[in-house]
Amino acid sequence: MSAPPLHLAVELDGVPFADLPAAVAAAEATGFALVTLADSPLPPASGERIEAGVLAAYLARRTSRIGLAPALPVTITEPFHLATQLASLDHASAGRAAWVVAAPNGADELATVGRAPLDAAGLRREAEDVIRVARLLWDSWEDDAIIRDVASGRFLDADRVHHVNFEGATFSVAGPLITTRPPQGQVVVIVPHALGLDAFADVVLVEDPSDVVEAGPLVFAEVRSYPARLDDLAGAVHGIRLHPQSLEELTAVITQAPGRPVAGPTLRDTLGLRRPVNTFALQEA
Repeated sequence: MSAPPLHLAVELDGVPFADLPAAVAAAEATGFALVTLADSPLPPASGERIEAGVLAAYLARRTSRIGLAPALPVTITEPFHLATQLASLDHASAGRAAWVVAAPNGADELATVGRAPLDAAGLRREAEDVIRVARLLWDSWEDDAIIRDVASGRFLDADRVHHVNFEGATFSVAGPLITTRPPQGQVVVIVPHALGLDAFADVVLVEDPSDVVEAGPLVFAEVRSYPARLDDLAGAVHGIRLHPQSLEELTAVITQAPGRPVAGPTLRDTLGLRRPVNTFALQEA
């Protein structure tokens, strides 16, 4: 039996803003599952950068099927605002949001928010804490919290909106979120294998397809050289993330890649990931 076709993702870092909608539209038409948008707290050489979450929101209303995955940093972004931004992206895209967990830890990067670099254990703990609290905040509104009962004048059931009361190593969050639960229940969380947090991911990014990943998440291999033998990875991983180095290379990759029809309507549906049951609803059951 042949291996199932690979899910395709492409990193669009470096694509000029004016060319971005056309590039994403081409990837969507080819059957790519998602696009990722890198970011950095430091300005690029050109002196111009639009924050990845803002770019994803811009693309949300200009696409209809493809997933949108900005890289948002756990070390320099307030966790409550990070979770809110991603939940809002999921609403704006009707269930196509993902999050590439970024963990910049250089002295110059951390200086932008007045922090010092963390040691390896501290960085891992920080990333774990932010992922944990984001997942709790996305669940802080149960699916049926909104009532909209005009006759009774009730808009929501307050018993189904929850404080998360999370205590991390360097921060605390009371909650609840200021937006309702994301359409996917949980935004798709994409974590680089190097962070050592496979157990908290929906998708793990590996540099080497032979890397051992904890059971559970999907595994996407990073492909950085072209032409790539994508068929060689079928069966070894669930998907690949391509890293074209120029707009011309991106165009060639998109037109030559073996497209996989996007199942939809949400990114979780496309990737074959279940919609999680709400944590607080489980506690009440």
